[in-house]
Amino acid sequence: MKANTLEEKKERKHRLKGWKYVFKKINRQARRKKRHLRMKDKLKGTAERPRIVVFRSLKNISAQIVDDKKGVTLVSASTLDKELREEVKNGGNQEAAKAVGKKLAERAKAQGIETVIFDKNGYLYTGKVQKLADAAREAGLKF
Repeated sequence: MKANTLEEKKERKHRLKGWKYVFKKINRQARRKKRHLRMKDKLKGTAERPRIVVFRSLKNISAQIVDDKKGVTLVSASTLDKELREEVKNGGNQEAAKAVGKKLAERAKAQGIETVIFDKNGYLYTGKVQKLADAAREAGLKF
């Protein structure tokens, strides 16, 4: 199926261009998952030093502190919480990430958690993930 005319060549190029973006999205997700699985074996939370896990989407961000030995979530905070929803207008920006990090650290302090391990869950340490970590550090968590 060879494109002979100029119109057929343009049409074929246009059709193939759409696939490029689909594959790009799949590859981005696959790379994140691969990074996550590579680090998952190295980062294990304990009762003395639990693990902060971050999840971000375009509209929201959430983080939870997990004890991997027991398989229990100790503390969590998200832009979907009622307290933070009133405080933050847009849940998917860096200001929302700061608010989630601060709230997570406050709740952890109330539970008696001082030191943690930070698991960025395969995301790059920039933008929202970095702001969440910085806010948690400023509020008193050590990692």
